[in-house]
Amino acid sequence: MRTAPTILHLDMDAFFASAEQAAKPSLRGKAVVVGGLGPRGVVSTASYEARVFGVHSAMPMAQARRLAPNAAYLVPRFTLYREVSEQVMGLLGALSPLVEPLSLDEAFVDLEAGEAAWDEASARLVGAKLRADIRAVTGLTGSVGLAASKMLAKIASEQAKPDGLVVIEPGTERALLGPMSVRTLPGVGPATGDHLRRAGITTVDEIAEAGEDELVRLVGKAHGHALYAMALAHDERPVVAERETKSVSVEDTYDVDIHDRMRVGLEVQRLADRCVRRLRDAGLSGRTIVLKVRRYDFSTLTRSETLRGPTDDPGVVREAAARLLEAVDTTGGVRLLGVGVSGLADYTQEDLFAQAQAQAQAEAEATAGEAAVLEHPDEEGAEEVAAKQTPPAERRWPAGHDVRHAEYGHGWVQGSGLGRVTVRFETPYSEPGRVRTFRTDDGALELADPLPLVRGAVCDRRRG
Repeated sequence: MRTAPTILHLDMDAFFASAEQAAKPSLRGKAVVVGGLGPRGVVSTASYEARVFGVHSAMPMAQARRLAPNAAYLVPRFTLYREVSEQVMGLLGALSPLVEPLSLDEAFVDLEAGEAAWDEASARLVGAKLRADIRAVTGLTGSVGLAASKMLAKIASEQAKPDGLVVIEPGTERALLGPMSVRTLPGVGPATGDHLRRAGITTVDEIAEAGEDELVRLVGKAHGHALYAMALAHDERPVVAERETKSVSVEDTYDVDIHDRMRVGLEVQRLADRCVRRLRDAGLSGRTIVLKVRRYDFSTLTRSETLRGPTDDPGVVREAAARLLEAVDTTGGVRLLGVGVSGLADYTQEDLFAQAQAQAQAEAEATAGEAAVLEHPDEEGAEEVAAKQTPPAERRWPAGHDVRHAEYGHGWVQGSGLGRVTVRFETPYSEPGRVRTFRTDDGALELADPLPLVRGAVCDRRRG
């Protein structure tokens, strides 16, 4: 272990909910819950005001609504969260070449590798400046922990929450850890914690006193050795720079099981398009297309198909996903669908001849279809024309998402239903705004990109 607290752990405070409060002046200081809003939705993040009522991440959304019925419930806006995350990761990257992101809002940094800190005093200065820079650039707060190892730096950042800085000086680790709950240690979840408690072990000191052999007997060889080492504050894991992406995927869980096979197919096509957009945003392509289907009985099926070369062509991914779906029995209903691409590369190697053939075939079929309509206007062709003339489905207005009105400007969706959508018109830089209600098909209202949380900040709005 190092002799100076030069491992930094940053954890943004209630990230999704804090970003929504920063973007929406009317929600500042109020309970905000972000997550899936359907009957099967779960909480992604709860603001500190919502946590007072017992709401926490991974809680079923229905339970959260019972605990905090007056909170604002919003659908996640990952476009905004990724933009803010990139700003934060940029600040971390300026400190060291060794940055290990754990999620959009959490990362380890090796300050020694970047020569940004070498002792307790310099590390503390870096931590304080980082917190100030994050607030200046994003308008949000983050908690910083500094220690000689990753495990201790993460524990320090937890102690620092919210909006704080804690440094664990080398030599003080055992005294600090000793009285803490066993649940403090990484990898000790509810099940392991209960198992240890039944054996009379509730604190880190008691883990150390139990000895390695007893821990191996209680929780198994690998876990027992690791627990004993952590209880002694031993953690030699290095900070590893961002790992190469292995796959790109998207999935949706549905509030009501989908039984219509055609609807399932349309959902798979939509997910394939979303997956390709994410793939292109990352500048990648992939060879293996993966379909995930969770059925009504919670059984999950995964099917995959490997192409001759990597692709980022939406048509190719859609066709492969459709072929995979043909081999899956969806009788009884589907509750979750997902499409992914693995075997990633930073180039494409399409079969140009095959693509040209497919395009020519599609054009020929379209021409034939038009001819059929002209020749037999009262038969199947006419039905196709009628289908195309069917009015489009009602536009969706997710709660919390950004909109722009031709007259009133930028705002966000407070709620929608029964053919109406309610919008509060305000920006991150304005006073709390006024609320107005429109028809969902109002041509003057459209979905919009999120605004930067800090006036003048530049956001990277790459689109696939």
